[in-house]
Amino acid sequence: MAVLQVKFTKTKRDKLAQILWILNWVSVVSGITLFSLGLFLKIEIKKRNEVMAREINSVPNMLISVGVIACIINFLGGKICYDCSDTNKFSRWKLVMFPYIVCTFCFTFCILVGAVMCYTMRNELEESLYLGLRNAIKFYKDTDIPGRCFLKKTIDLLQIGFQCCGNNGFRDWFEIQWVSVRYLNMASQEVLDRLKSNVDGIFLVDGVPFSCCNPNSPRPCIQYQLTNNSAHYNYDFLTMELNIWMKGCKQALLDYYTDIIKSTGIIVLIIWFFELSVLMGVRYLQTAMKNVLLLGDPECESSGWLLENSFVETAKYNIHIIKNLGKVNHVSTVSGMNDPNMDIQKANYGPDNITAKSIPTANST
Repeated sequence: MAVLQVKFTKTKRDKLAQILWILNWVSVVSGITLFSLGLFLKIEIKKRNEVMAREINSVPNMLISVGVIACIINFLGGKICYDCSDTNKFSRWKLVMFPYIVCTFCFTFCILVGAVMCYTMRNELEESLYLGLRNAIKFYKDTDIPGRCFLKKTIDLLQIGFQCCGNNGFRDWFEIQWVSVRYLNMASQEVLDRLKSNVDGIFLVDGVPFSCCNPNSPRPCIQYQLTNNSAHYNYDFLTMELNIWMKGCKQALLDYYTDIIKSTGIIVLIIWFFELSVLMGVRYLQTAMKNVLLLGDPECESSGWLLENSFVETAKYNIHIIKNLGKVNHVSTVSGMNDPNMDIQKANYGPDNITAKSIPTANST
């Protein structure tokens, strides 16, 4: 029994073909949208690649590829649907339409995969940002070393632009030496004491770079001796709000990219649903026009469907086909079922295949 069978008159078939022609051109625009979303996401990730351990290009590349394929497939689909309004023109497409529908279904599935990937890339992005920011902060002081000299500017602009401080928070700056030895007064006893105060012999201070300062605070920025209450007037490190950014840059960037990928995922899901709807319409048109050719009357009413047999029967048939792929000289048949894509009855000719009932008898005169 056909799944979701619908009757189509000549007028309805023509209207369906015209509507699908328009929708396929709209789908070309949706393909351009997918391409643009992928390109935008790729550029945004590229902007921050200096603070990422590795670039995450799987999702952008997927969207860009699917967008290009969408434009090509839907352009061809528009041409096919336009010709389907004429039975004679449809004849040259009848052998192409079913493979086209199969390819379009696979492509539509790829759109769904792209949408899912948008929502699953957050963990990968979080790990990349954590490792990348950790290394960037570690090399903040290396302004004289080629290949690292740009990191100070990068981190400062990042902290100012995203209103953040450190990797997970401002305390990350307490654990590394972020002031270059070039700017340390080695004649100062305080500097020497700090260098000797830890096993690694690095200059650690309870301070943060100027880019961590919050300009919205009414109090002048306190960026050094943040944990020393006696070093500042009317100051309590534990109780009062500090005038530096409290959010870590990893979280700030993660929130920024999460908003982008969530919006992208929603748009991709909408495009997937739209493409799936167009695909169902093309399937109805293909089966309705195929039945017109079988009936031999272009003006007659014909049936269209999504599947000629039930889901279970179609699944069994396809599994049977897959199991028998590669078997030589083996003719597979499914008892009680026809090929869901072909209605043409086939006969085996030969003395061993002719039954008594199939032998024509001549009328005696």
